[in-house]
Amino acid sequence: MDMATGELHADPALTRDLAIEARGLVKTFDGTRAVDGVDLAVPEGAIYGILGPNGAGKTTTLRMLLGIIDPDEGYRRVLGAANPQHVARRIGYLPEERGLYPSMKSYEAIAFMGALRGVPLAVGRSRGRALMQEHGLGHAVERQIRQLSKGMAQTVQLLGTLVHEPKLVVLDEPFSGLDAINQGHLEDLIRGLADRGTTVIFSTHVIAHAERLCEGIAIIAGGKVPFAGRVDEARDRIPAQVRLETRKRGGPWRAALPHDARRVGDFWYFPLPESGIEPLLRALIDGDAGILSLSIERAGLHDAFVAIAGEAAARDMVANRTGEPA
Repeated sequence: MDMATGELHADPALTRDLAIEARGLVKTFDGTRAVDGVDLAVPEGAIYGILGPNGAGKTTTLRMLLGIIDPDEGYRRVLGAANPQHVARRIGYLPEERGLYPSMKSYEAIAFMGALRGVPLAVGRSRGRALMQEHGLGHAVERQIRQLSKGMAQTVQLLGTLVHEPKLVVLDEPFSGLDAINQGHLEDLIRGLADRGTTVIFSTHVIAHAERLCEGIAIIAGGKVPFAGRVDEARDRIPAQVRLETRKRGGPWRAALPHDARRVGDFWYFPLPESGIEPLLRALIDGDAGILSLSIERAGLHDAFVAIAGEAAARDMVANRTGEPA
């Protein structure tokens, strides 16, 4: 949001129309603001992540965007509609709480979910079989849900979310409970959706998924969004770090290092100077430092999250992932 004008902007480098626009969303439960003034702008065809620990307000925000619950304050527009219920058949939603009928055959479960979004059962059955074949579950088409592994059942529910070919897919903690192999399959599926022009927004408390997948993110902590924008913008909140290894330990070249340079083992570490790396390189060469290696390491999204949301929120994220107390 532009603080001078009050206007809400999408990611500046992206000029696509917005699939989701929200401004000042507020939701209160029992006197506590679970969501406190959330602004979002998600371009069409983007993969967008909402990052935050459990209890930060991610699920409540998604449910307001979908029209499952209404905000107490604020404005939202989804696929051009002020009332998300008016475009519900163009949206696919995978809630955090998974649920399928155990006795249903897999492809029938997909068809049933499609029928809830207006897909004729015969069409849903055909698409269900095709989707399961496409995503490596052809051998399980006729199996009942109770006969599937947890990962396979979650994949079936996800395919049921996609069977009506939505333009917007909303996934609430989609990676939760999946092993590494199935997490990789899900990442590939999300990329494939975006390649076909589908907008994907998902919540997660695992930063690595957002770093690998997302063009844009919103960081949410305590119901507020301290950052919303491109992933590279978040990472740029922390200066790139220089790692330097020299043959000589002393000499006039040492004066070229920034005052906050620190030595760890054989390496020097310090923020990339505002003047860039070239003047430093020149001074090191002129000072006969004997450069053995020099690299510029950009901050990761985890470090950016810590800088933006704080150490406590980062600890909560790790606790959510490991199941340990924060």
